[in-house]
Amino acid sequence: MSTRQLSVLTRSTAIPSHGRRASVAGFIGSALEYYDMYIYASAATLVFTRVFFPDHGATGLLLSLATYGVAYVARPLGGVLAGWIGDRFGRRSIMMLTLLVMGIATFLIGCLPTFESVGLWAPAMLVALRILQGLSVGGEASGATSLTLEHAPHDQRGLYTSWMVNGIWVGYILATLAFLAVATLPEEALYSWGWRVPFWASAALVIVGVIVRRALVDPEAFVTEKAQGRIAKVPLGEVLRNQPWDVLRVVVAALLLVISSTVPVWGLAYAKNVVGLDPSVMLWAVVCGYATALVSQPLFAALSDRIGRKPVLIGGNLLGAVTVWQFFWAVGSADIPMIYVGIFLTITLSLGATNAVYPVFFSEMFNVRYRVTGMAVGLQLGLVLTGFSPSIIEAWSSANGSAWWPAALYTSLACVLSAIAVATSRETFRTPLHELGEGLTPHGGAVNG
Repeated sequence: MSTRQLSVLTRSTAIPSHGRRASVAGFIGSALEYYDMYIYASAATLVFTRVFFPDHGATGLLLSLATYGVAYVARPLGGVLAGWIGDRFGRRSIMMLTLLVMGIATFLIGCLPTFESVGLWAPAMLVALRILQGLSVGGEASGATSLTLEHAPHDQRGLYTSWMVNGIWVGYILATLAFLAVATLPEEALYSWGWRVPFWASAALVIVGVIVRRALVDPEAFVTEKAQGRIAKVPLGEVLRNQPWDVLRVVVAALLLVISSTVPVWGLAYAKNVVGLDPSVMLWAVVCGYATALVSQPLFAALSDRIGRKPVLIGGNLLGAVTVWQFFWAVGSADIPMIYVGIFLTITLSLGATNAVYPVFFSEMFNVRYRVTGMAVGLQLGLVLTGFSPSIIEAWSSANGSAWWPAALYTSLACVLSAIAVATSRETFRTPLHELGEGLTPHGGAVNG
């Protein structure tokens, strides 16, 4: 098949209904994945210190936050497994698998016995299920983005894929509202059964997600490769041989997501445990940030379809590098109006810009033969640091008199490094689907410069 014929085929098969269906499936799946991830983050900050680490005193919070980070260690392995399945057997297959694994693991967390009941077995089982969550979420974004990208109209790939990350915010909002509701329970009820309810409630999202994803079909770009026998036998080996520098760029660029764990997760813990603010203050501020991001993210994604991915990503990162100082100063000062301003600047605008565009940008870097693998491995390796950011900052802050500035400095440096990685990458927003990842040297650079 000639390049011209493939180009015509690719354009003709970008059926809007398939693209919209893929966007909805990515939206619902991401809502489930990140509802599950964030109810865990909220529980680790507010509940698990007493439920699973009651005998560890001041280090209980550090241990609890560390279990939050464990999932991020599992995510690269999840990315490798998801890439192998998605690049060999189809995008739809991995989207169904990640949904079921996450839903089952989250429901079982809500069923765990406490430390008082079974001793060390309780945190051990918690960590095991957290690892399953990490394996699942390690493949969700790359599978959903690849499927949506390959179905979307050429000039709207950013907008279509952005609905996957909008699902992330919906999941965060639902998780936060769930914990706001159970936080009103009497203390005895909260620590015995109340904290379990948000975990059990994830079953409803799983059912909806399975119904929607069963209707998906694999994109023509992948089906054509498979029909012509060009599927990668070892996707990880091929992507590391053909585009190693692009994988490395994704690893570093993924640091843009550090702000998503330092601001709402460590910020909540600091506001509650050091400043003495009622947890509902931060929870409501974060909900407002996520709700307004539901509007800002599609706008930033559409902007990237007009002016390019790189300007939006670099601008969002640099804005975050500056505004995190204002946010953490406001938290440290217990200045509630300025906390809301800080959330708007860091979450709605800075993270809204980068979060909306990174999925399509990372996915567009790679060839269809190993697209899921390339994005998944690079993204999840970069996210290891994101997952442990709250515990790293907690240790750094504690060593400096419970100061807030380590959080600001750490987050700011991550944003700057991400901006540099994006700046060294190719612009892809106008590249036809069949040419993405083509014409590259083994070092990931363009043949013609």
